[in-house]
Amino acid sequence: MPFSSCTVLMFLLPLFSALVVTSAGNFLQDFEITWGNDRAKILNGGQFLTLSLDKTSGSGFRSKNEYMFGRIDMQIKLVGGNSAGTVTTYYLSSQGPNHDEIDFEFLGNLSGDPYVLHTNVFSQGKGNREQQFYLWFDPTKAFHTYSIVWNPQIIMFLVDNIPIRTFANLESAGVPFPNSQPMRIYSSLWNADDWATRGGLVKTDWTKAPFTASYRNFDANGCVWTSGSSGSSCVSKSTNSVQANAWQVQALDAASGRRLRWVQQKYMIYNYCSDLKRFPEGLPPECKRSRLL
Repeated sequence: MPFSSCTVLMFLLPLFSALVVTSAGNFLQDFEITWGNDRAKILNGGQFLTLSLDKTSGSGFRSKNEYMFGRIDMQIKLVGGNSAGTVTTYYLSSQGPNHDEIDFEFLGNLSGDPYVLHTNVFSQGKGNREQQFYLWFDPTKAFHTYSIVWNPQIIMFLVDNIPIRTFANLESAGVPFPNSQPMRIYSSLWNADDWATRGGLVKTDWTKAPFTASYRNFDANGCVWTSGSSGSSCVSKSTNSVQANAWQVQALDAASGRRLRWVQQKYMIYNYCSDLKRFPEGLPPECKRSRLL
């Protein structure tokens, strides 16, 4: 259910931040398998989750809770070897044609070639804000932490706590910002060999199936959205510490700004804000306001 007023929400957040729920992330408690049947497995009492893809089907899961702002951390180990044609997604999304969405998508590749990390932001059903990166490590050899910070001022994408992208709230410049629809956490592993690897030139090698991605150490510090007969409300769910609640006011400081520039200068391979051919009538307004968007 969309929230009717950002102003009211900003008033409610400080009130509900006092209602702290201490909860360690657990896949059994916090998520549900949405498709793929036994290709998705929750293991070790909810501490570990795997998604698999074969020629018949992929698999996916989503959070039981909806969130209205927060910090979401997930450790993921991606499909190893020849993963060409596969896509592993991890994102926040609301529902409906005018949905909001904050995306991590990991595009597989041939053995020895780098994964492509694809990011996007949808607000009120409008996306087309893609930025893509190579990573500075092999994401198939070990678990790495992928984080989304979402508060009323900014969206931040982080890898191992290093910011790789920001999307600021520029509603004052006419840019829609996701701040009125609660979102669930989703993840999936599926076949997209019509576009994922080199624009679809490299197809999935099914002799390498099943393809498997692994998840652990999920943590969500955020405002859990609840709906009932008395209306909708938002209750802060986090560990009881100043650090855990830092997402509410988190922004780029000087040190994180330097890290962001390092990533974007060395590892960014596509930025919609630099694609003049795509926008012959002029770049989107957010591109003109900050080099860090």
